Amino acid sequence: MIGITSKTTYAVAALYQLGSCEQGKTLKIKDIASSANIPQKFLEQILLELKKKGLLSSIKGAHGGYKLAKPLENIKLKDIVSILENDTFSDMCKTNNGVLKLFWSDIQASFNRVFDVPLSEFEKYEEKINQTLNFSI
Repeated sequence: MIGITSKTTYAVAALYQLGSCEQGKTLKIKDIASSANIPQKFLEQILLELKKKGLLSSIKGAHGGYKLAKPLENIKLKDIVSILENDTFSDMCKTNNGVLKLFWSDIQASFNRVFDVPLSEFEKYEEKINQTLNFSI
């Protein structure tokens, strides 16, 4: 799929873990990596990129770790993709052909609409999972 690599998938998983913890609480990289099943060294790189772009903050020390720099409702999937995937559609059209430029422009606009999903949507999926689990019991 265009624009979604394991890097972005891992980033979303890490942000889910951070969003699930108590407001203002930090999580250590090893704990995020373990609970989200992400290779720790790869996660370190991802979290540093997200921190540089203002999605995360970190605290050093024994009680340190990473935490969200803003609420999940203010973090959108397209933000993560654009940070980690190096602007997916930036160089798709390498021609002066107006038809092709318009075509790729429309594709990029569609991509932006589809990925304009706040990560607070996790709550809806948690509700769906809980309903399924309650129904199955």
